[in-house]
Amino acid sequence: MEEHLNELVDLLIDVVEEGASIGFLRPLDPLEAKQYWESVPNPNVTIFVAKINNKIVGSVQLHLCSKQTGKHRAEIAKLLVHPNYRRKGIARLLMESAHETALKMGRTLLVLDTREGDPSNLLYRSLGYVNAGRIPHYAMNEIGNFDATIIYYKNLME
Repeated sequence: MEEHLNELVDLLIDVVEEGASIGFLRPLDPLEAKQYWESVPNPNVTIFVAKINNKIVGSVQLHLCSKQTGKHRAEIAKLLVHPNYRRKGIARLLMESAHETALKMGRTLLVLDTREGDPSNLLYRSLGYVNAGRIPHYAMNEIGNFDATIIYYKNLME
C-alpha cells in the first residue's frame, strides 16, 4: 500500500471536498488523510482499488468481522470514486469485487451504512442490499447539522 499512499490520500481529499460523508469534514488536511490511510492496513481489511491509465480513481474496503460469532460476515467501508470518474460503473465494479472476495473468504453477509439521500443509496439497492433501518442524527456535517444514516445488509447466498 505504501506505493499507493499519495494517490489514496489525494482520492480521499477529493471525494471529501465534493461532499462525501465518509467520516471526514472538508477541508480535509492532507496529514489527516495520510494518517487515516496509514491506519487502515490490517489482516482483517482488504482494500480494492480501481485504476484508469495507471491512476487510482476509486477504492472500497472489506472489513472482516473477527468475532467468533461473526466469521460469516464483513462490512463494506469507504466506497470512494473520484468525482471526475463517477457514473462510469467504477463503484459497481469495486463492490462486485468485494462481493466475490467476501464469498471466497467464507463471508456471506455484508453490512454497510451510508448517508440518507446520497446517490450511493441507489447503487446499494441496485446491488441487492436491503434497508435494515435509519439512524437519525448519525453524522455531523460541515455546517453543524446532523444527517441520518441508512444501514444496509446483503446476503450473498440469496
